Amino acid sequence: MTDIPERITIVGRLRNNFLTGLIICAPLAITIWLTFTFIDWADSWVTPYIPQRYNPEYYLDIAIPGTGLLIAMVFITMIGFLGRNLIGRSVVSFGESILHRTPLVRTLYKSLKQIFETVLKDQSTSFKKVGLIEFPSPGTYALVFISTEAQGEVAARLNETGDEMIAVFLPPTPVPTAGFLLFVPRHKIIMLDMTPEDAAKLLISGGLIAPQWIPKATLLAPPPAEISPQSS
Repeated sequence: MTDIPERITIVGRLRNNFLTGLIICAPLAITIWLTFTFIDWADSWVTPYIPQRYNPEYYLDIAIPGTGLLIAMVFITMIGFLGRNLIGRSVVSFGESILHRTPLVRTLYKSLKQIFETVLKDQSTSFKKVGLIEFPSPGTYALVFISTEAQGEVAARLNETGDEMIAVFLPPTPVPTAGFLLFVPRHKIIMLDMTPEDAAKLLISGGLIAPQWIPKATLLAPPPAEISPQSS
């Protein structure tokens, strides 16, 4: 009878060691796998179009992961450099004029360009702030990413009520890759101090990984004064 507690203790220690190792190894392994998967995906798209005399793998006779991704980044950077000068802007404008005259393609191109310009433009605040809104019913709150102020016809129609409407993105959990676009009055959004990265961790973990938060009042409050002992 005295051996049973010892066996349970050994099994418990082994289980704890296994879980600790899993916590350490699983995120590392998944990160490495996703990284190499992305690199292989980029290489599979770019490498076939590289002439052999410019491909390092032709001279080294070995596969070099990331060659296609590196060349793609250099190529995109060069295109951006050329697109910022007068001649490059003229070429880009000519190419866009052709796309704008092509049925179906012009709609897709304009939509994608507007999305990238909105998200990547300098000093953009899109998806850089996080908030809470009442969803799906009063008293129940959901985490949202602040997109931008309502614009165009949507703003004109909704602002007739006198409330400034804000476009927010409501992602699901645990895979926040799709969701709902909602237009919410500004005064009904509870703005949070957490970063979008912390909000994504909170969503993906299903609420298990909550970011640390220190109230601003605590940060601004002066340290308590030391009380010197009174002389008797």
